[in-house]
Amino acid sequence: MITDHVTLDHGSGGEASRDLVNEILISRLDNEFLRRLDDSAVVDLSGGRWAMTTDSYVVDPIFFPGGDIGSLAVHGTVNDLAMQGATPLYLTLGLILEEGLPMADLERIVDSVAHAAREADVKVVAGDTKVVPKGNLDKIFINTSGIGSVLAGVDVSSHNAMPGDLVIINGNIGDHGIAILTSREGLDFKTGLISDSAPLNSLASRILKAASGVHVLRDPTRGGVATALNEVAGQSGVGIQLFEQALPVDSAVAAASEILGLDPLYLANEGKALVAVASKDADTVLRAMKRDKHGKGSAIIGEVTDHHPGQVLLKTRVGGTRILSMLTGEQLPRIC
Repeated sequence: MITDHVTLDHGSGGEASRDLVNEILISRLDNEFLRRLDDSAVVDLSGGRWAMTTDSYVVDPIFFPGGDIGSLAVHGTVNDLAMQGATPLYLTLGLILEEGLPMADLERIVDSVAHAAREADVKVVAGDTKVVPKGNLDKIFINTSGIGSVLAGVDVSSHNAMPGDLVIINGNIGDHGIAILTSREGLDFKTGLISDSAPLNSLASRILKAASGVHVLRDPTRGGVATALNEVAGQSGVGIQLFEQALPVDSAVAAASEILGLDPLYLANEGKALVAVASKDADTVLRAMKRDKHGKGSAIIGEVTDHHPGQVLLKTRVGGTRILSMLTGEQLPRIC
């Protein structure tokens, strides 16, 4: 239900974000592309299939362990395209700057954008810069748009999960959320933990080449793994069961989460991909993922069922079952 005013919860990626999108945006801008609620729209142009996406980045702090707002903007946009099975090609870069931002910081961020774009093999081909008076913005916000080509026959939308599919993730969950939180709040757990922010287009390409039974690709960013899988379950009309003992969680993330009262399943990730793949192809896809530098920690963490459609359940280590709903409330504002 929409409130009278915008709250931080509306940017969480959880239930409030979903309500805002459905009740304010989709209701007024409705079309067959927006209605799918995928991170990228796939459109037919000039005889080809193209994925298009846009995103904005307001992360605080702008420099964090393992990255900064510049590399994050490139990685996030590239990954939104890759999760639609697209080969990312071109990006735009919009910079909104606060008066007084140190020029050295701006240079460092743009250098980071350039490095991340080279790593992902994409070109920044257009952009815009605006400056607002001091106090009207927090340092720098970035908007990016991206476009990539989609091969004929590739369809890995969140609507395509099927009972019997296995769910795979390419490594530890929650690293980005904890890295941002500890850096922002000045917490020192002496772990050396860094954000997982990374471009996943090479990993996605390996996955799609490995087998024909790949049904869904999804990156669990805001709202984490639990929220992303709830969206898949709802859009596909299936149930999803995760196995707690199979979830890859770094010991530092687990410890910090316990101290802070957080659940790693709801923490943001910026270099993770969820894959729903036919069980007959799961081992082949898992091996292919482990050959990629961003997939060495890949693991099967769950399965798609025809029970409890629209819900995600967690089989706990002690044998119980816990319902994992979408994120409610805002665990950590300005995570990306």
